Amino acid sequence: MKLLSGNSNRPLSQAIAEYLDMPLTRAQVRRFADLEVFVTIDENVRGEDVFVIQSTSYPANDNLMELLICIDALKRASGKRITAVLPYFGYARQDRKTGGRTPISAKLVANLITRSGADRVLTMDLHAGQIQGFFDIPTDNLLPSRLMAEDIRRHYPMGDDLMVVSPDVGVDKRRSGPGQSEVMNIIGDVKDRRCILFDDIADSAGTLCNAAQALMAHGAKSVSAYITHGVLSGAAADRVANSVLTELVVTDSIEASDQAKACPKIRYVSCAPLIGEAIRRIANEESVSKLFD
Repeated sequence: MKLLSGNSNRPLSQAIAEYLDMPLTRAQVRRFADLEVFVTIDENVRGEDVFVIQSTSYPANDNLMELLICIDALKRASGKRITAVLPYFGYARQDRKTGGRTPISAKLVANLITRSGADRVLTMDLHAGQIQGFFDIPTDNLLPSRLMAEDIRRHYPMGDDLMVVSPDVGVDKRRSGPGQSEVMNIIGDVKDRRCILFDDIADSAGTLCNAAQALMAHGAKSVSAYITHGVLSGAAADRVANSVLTELVVTDSIEASDQAKACPKIRYVSCAPLIGEAIRRIANEESVSKLFD
């Protein structure tokens, strides 16, 4: 087995390699002067089971091209089976036509990954479950629920006042445009509760902060949030810092920006053990779904 890392999230790739007790494959993933991507694999991968670790986060297009070119290089170097490991699958929010003459970009990206030579895909917490069906190759979608539940047990005293809130079920919201939403109503009684919001993606963090504000206005004792993918673009970190949120906990599926690292309310938990164990099971032809039993 071989592990190859792109440049999108080297710390996570290294953590996965440490979990599996093996080194990352030596390779050069660099840019020409005009920013074209160039990849050289510096080890023999003929007949190997190769896992390419690359989140397609910001800059999404550059990181996606890195992934595709890494897969092509491995295929031409006679890798036996190539698995694209995407801790964060970019373009996942474009999973359907939202109006006339609009694309389904998630399907396009799935086609690109398949046509580049990937034999299977391993990803985590897809924005929409049906995206698995966009691939014509085996696709595993890891769920971070156990990872987050264990973190909650460690950091939050259990009690009857602890309540889980979903922005998609417990919060009535309206979207006026991409990345913009307004909380209209809270569904359920949150008075004197310690609320924990769960969601898969925080981009501008506007919905998250608005939902936290609405919960506090309805009598919540405190509000924290657990998010799988901390995109946190633009002024999102400042928005979280100035919000009523007690803390925002995100996985390291996307490498933290300097602004996110500096925000005292943002805390990271590693998804390396989850992804590393899934890689080990795939390589050994063991069940991945048993991770969630």
